[in-house]
Amino acid sequence: MTIRRSYIDCKYGQLHVRSALPEIASETAIPLICFHQSPQSGKIFTEILDSFGQTRPVFAPDTPGFGESDPPTSAPTIEDFADAMEELIDHLELKTFDILGYHTGALTATEIAVRRPDQARRLVLIGLPVLTQQEIDAFFEQPWPVPMLEDGSHIATEWDRSVKWAGPGMTLPLIQRGFVDKLKAGDCAFWGGQAAMRYPFADRLPQIQQPILAIGPRDDLWEISPRSEPLIKNGSFERWPDQGFGLFDVAKEAIVEKISSHLDR
Repeated sequence: MTIRRSYIDCKYGQLHVRSALPEIASETAIPLICFHQSPQSGKIFTEILDSFGQTRPVFAPDTPGFGESDPPTSAPTIEDFADAMEELIDHLELKTFDILGYHTGALTATEIAVRRPDQARRLVLIGLPVLTQQEIDAFFEQPWPVPMLEDGSHIATEWDRSVKWAGPGMTLPLIQRGFVDKLKAGDCAFWGGQAAMRYPFADRLPQIQQPILAIGPRDDLWEISPRSEPLIKNGSFERWPDQGFGLFDVAKEAIVEKISSHLDR
């Protein structure tokens, strides 16, 4: 299947979108929108775009400031990211859609679901940052991103961090792909994380009435994601101890099967 790339105009300039469309369109097929984590891009969904695109339209936009999308002029909020994604939804004229959100993308998905309860049908949220104030304060105190140094040692530091957090089964080429996205984001790289820290996720998540499948892989949110379980009013939470960062690449079949079982009910 051919994954196509295109741009639309949004409040921040041009928004880059990857899409996969079935050869024979079904009027009953519900489109799926995939929101990535930061500082990455919609490229992380390449493998599952190919799978889901066999039966339904699938779209994976790059969040403003990441991938190939134009950046805002100042640090955005999750609400700002949601504004841009709503422009995409309206541009595509989607009357009904499902959402897959990953880490920062799970927050954008939450905001869209709360804003558009009659359009957002079902949600899959993977990696749910329900954070304490102490954890938020610690995030802003850590030296990230590493300041640029003339000898390039900051690049080695970021590479070491990427290798450290790579999930089971991740190869060096796959780690490199995400690493390049991180470097490409430049000064915007930390904006997604900042936006996530400032978003009232614990207050917004219980407002979602649509069915939710929540998954907590073994990544940097392994001990944090389970806090979402009592906040989910309609759905379920499960842990994935055998998968971490990179699960869309190395656990394609399992994740497609799990997501499909939720969306196709």
